Amino acid sequence: MCIIIDVCRDFTVSCSEDIAIDRENPKWYYYFLCGVKGIQEKLGGARLSGMSCVVDGTIPPSSGLSSSSALVCCAGLVTMEANQKSLSKVALAEICTKSERYIGTEGGGMDQSISFLAERGTAKLIEFQPLRATDVKLPDGAVFVISNCCVEMNKAASSHFNIRVAECRIATKMLAQARGLDSSRLLKLVQVQTELEASLEEMLALVDEVLHPEPYSREEICKKLGVTAEQFTSELLSANTQHVTHFKLHQRAKHVYGEASRVQAFKSACDSEPAQCVRLLGDLMNQSHASCRDLYECSCPELDTLVDTCLRSGAVGSRLTGAGWGGCAVSMVPVEKVEAFLRTVSEAFYLHDPRRAAMEKQSLFVSKPGGGAAVFLTE
Repeated sequence: MCIIIDVCRDFTVSCSEDIAIDRENPKWYYYFLCGVKGIQEKLGGARLSGMSCVVDGTIPPSSGLSSSSALVCCAGLVTMEANQKSLSKVALAEICTKSERYIGTEGGGMDQSISFLAERGTAKLIEFQPLRATDVKLPDGAVFVISNCCVEMNKAASSHFNIRVAECRIATKMLAQARGLDSSRLLKLVQVQTELEASLEEMLALVDEVLHPEPYSREEICKKLGVTAEQFTSELLSANTQHVTHFKLHQRAKHVYGEASRVQAFKSACDSEPAQCVRLLGDLMNQSHASCRDLYECSCPELDTLVDTCLRSGAVGSRLTGAGWGGCAVSMVPVEKVEAFLRTVSEAFYLHDPRRAAMEKQSLFVSKPGGGAAVFLTE
């Protein structure tokens, strides 16, 4: 028996049988069950040891700070420990990435990877196929400040997140076909780049060449890819994106390849520490938010207002973080401006709104790289 306790409500689930997760009516504790189910399947469906778990946390709900993925990873880790098994951090990250999809979101694995692979005092560059993490030394003289726009976005209860995944999947097929690749086995934009052995700059040029900026209809996509309407819905769309009729392929692909290029530029700047490094990193963050807002369209008015407020308050760079459509911004702030920054953002964004003011204490804070998921044993 798995008993999950929070301050509001208790939940009891049998661990001796297959764990069912209802995608149509997602609850917060389903994320915990995703992690349990992932380990259960890794152990071949074996009967799990019973657990009584108390869940607590200080992260605002649905704020884009990966609390859902952290809960999946926590559940996977504690289930492994309770059943006296041992898995590597990389293996746990891969299991939890796959198992979070039981709730219906088609996530890529970055959140779960950093939940396990993070180390105190250093940022990480996360790469896949195979999964690996590289230390990135952040420059002295600046810190990251988290601020919550106080708009909650439950990605499992909406289709926004999965629509973007579907659009990127379709764009992948279109680009692959335009270059004579076997599009049937390609699902991610990075796979096209790998197959073509192309640079990110070449992929951005290819997007402009192949994909038009106007939204694509289902009919146009089916004609271009040579698939039937039935194949389109069953192979390219997820359960909660079946209603979508038009797809912005150019914008989504442009964002993905552009964002990958900015990640490379960010790491390169951190490694080489050029003059005005902090300003350069801030510019990359600002470009990232503009792309999220205009090309990927995963921001919201409140989040855009918060980002603008942070920049006016002394940040050199600010962007949304997490899935988007609400949640938090992360800002790079020179150390000597932090106190004034916090005070100005508080006054300009939080204090004049009663709801935001009530949430300010847990919504505006300085952050630094910490360690990943761990088990603490007490006697």
